[in-house]
Amino acid sequence: MSLADAVAHLSPERWAAAERLLIRKALAEFAHERLITPEQEGERYVVRGDDGLTAYRFSAVRRALDHWQVDADSITRHCEGVELPLSTLDFLVEFKESLGLSDEILPVYLEEISSTLAGTCYKLAKPRISSAELARGSFQDIETGMTEGHPCFVANNGRLGFGVHEYLSYAPETASPVRLVWLAAHRSRAAFTSGAGIEYESFLRAELGEETIRRFHGVLTGQGLDPADYLLIPVHPWQWWNKLSVTFAAEVARRRLVCLGEGDDEYLAQQSVRTFFNASRPEKHYVKTALSVLNMGFMRGLSAAYMEATPAINDWLAGLIENDPVLKATGLSVIRERAAVGYRHREYEQATDRSSPYRKMLAALWRESPVPTLHDGETLATMASLLHVDHEGASFAGALIERSALPPTQWLRHYLRAYLTPILHSFYAHDLVFMPHGENVVLVLRDGVVRRAVFKDIAEEIAVMDPDAVLPPEVSRIRVRVPEDHKLLSVFTDVFDCFFRFLAAHLAAEGILEEDAFWRTVAEVVREYQESVPELAGRFRRYDLFAPEFALSCLNRLQLRDNRQMVDLADPSGALQLVGTLRNPLAGR
Repeated sequence: MSLADAVAHLSPERWAAAERLLIRKALAEFAHERLITPEQEGERYVVRGDDGLTAYRFSAVRRALDHWQVDADSITRHCEGVELPLSTLDFLVEFKESLGLSDEILPVYLEEISSTLAGTCYKLAKPRISSAELARGSFQDIETGMTEGHPCFVANNGRLGFGVHEYLSYAPETASPVRLVWLAAHRSRAAFTSGAGIEYESFLRAELGEETIRRFHGVLTGQGLDPADYLLIPVHPWQWWNKLSVTFAAEVARRRLVCLGEGDDEYLAQQSVRTFFNASRPEKHYVKTALSVLNMGFMRGLSAAYMEATPAINDWLAGLIENDPVLKATGLSVIRERAAVGYRHREYEQATDRSSPYRKMLAALWRESPVPTLHDGETLATMASLLHVDHEGASFAGALIERSALPPTQWLRHYLRAYLTPILHSFYAHDLVFMPHGENVVLVLRDGVVRRAVFKDIAEEIAVMDPDAVLPPEVSRIRVRVPEDHKLLSVFTDVFDCFFRFLAAHLAAEGILEEDAFWRTVAEVVREYQESVPELAGRFRRYDLFAPEFALSCLNRLQLRDNRQMVDLADPSGALQLVGTLRNPLAGR
């Protein structure tokens, strides 16, 4: 590829289109989070920059949960009567004070925005596939066909650290096959942990194959090293070239780390960027790798210390689901993180605290694939796909509804029973919460209808909020202290505000399902669940899903305040940015 070809997607026309789409999102989400306050001006809205001179005018529909559905084509920018072209970087500078962007954060945030825009240009350059076509596509066609990323975050494809050639090689939307790099890590500094019934040698043989294992052992013996002294770790190619070969140079020089070369299987990057699906053998495990790239509020490393408890936490959760008849009846399953391996660099650990990126540079985990669990006629789709809208404004959710031939409320009821009911029961029966956003849930479909849900990304993103819960010692990390009035926010924010808000708006905009009917159906499924477990009535009263309002928890405010570590995972409620309240769309139903 020539130097010019690497940026061929960055054309003036695509950049202008990307700017308009991102400013639309910025206006909508910053208004939702009350960082900016649009004022009605005739049939349009206007919002003015910090200097009072620059004005953005646009048309929008205001929907439930204070959702701003902004018409991208209607946006104009003026300064003292002169119309100016749209520029997201200018927009952020013009609203720097309103957005609370510090001098330290602003340039990095501008870089994340630039990367997000560049990614949008690449997606705009891809062959256009309608939502109807995508709804008949394969699991990975859908995964790599997503165009938006996280629905709330404005800077949601930063990936700072990737050069353009690396973007083209490793971004999920490019669907480029990747071979993982494998290192041998000396057992004096590395640890392998696994779930019940898994043993290191046989597990690695099953993942890599005898021939590859022999080849890797040959690299070690060729250097006079004993393979029995080492554990094998899969590594993101970017991490090897940009971090480990330099930052861990002493470990390489002293043969505590030995590069063995690439594996034979080809993988596809998933929406989370650092997780890979085995395209050569789809029934094999996903591999999640450490990646020291800044993306959406975190450096995407993996902690070796955190990895040690990961398989045990997954086994514990799988057992809880298996032994709960309500959860089992919903069809809920989790794809367990079955094994993990991590390398601890002692000198960096001595020099840093537990949250430092230097402690998260070399670890990996293996997660089950959902493919072997499918029955005849079933297909898979990331739940993020429900919010996908194609170039003609048609939603993926709408395409599934059409394919199902069910009335929209009936289709929605199937989805809610598979997705929402297990979330509610986990909360009310077990004080257990997930991070159930679109990228963390896989839907099992048959003829366009959601049959069951598969939750993933378990160990880092579940929490038990009961301080008195009896947990096995190796699982105790997931116990967190959360104020009583914050507990139900896990449902109100993660499910209602950060997912259903968008799904309801898309379906209403297309004329498929009115908002009132959407939320009425949600209320009916909640009542149906509550009536099925009358023994939890006291919990339902204590944590009322039909309360008149709930606190508005703002995600962009977290990133605008600290785009390197938005939240301490050990204290998830401590960082919340709460601004006023939202009217609960279930109230009075």
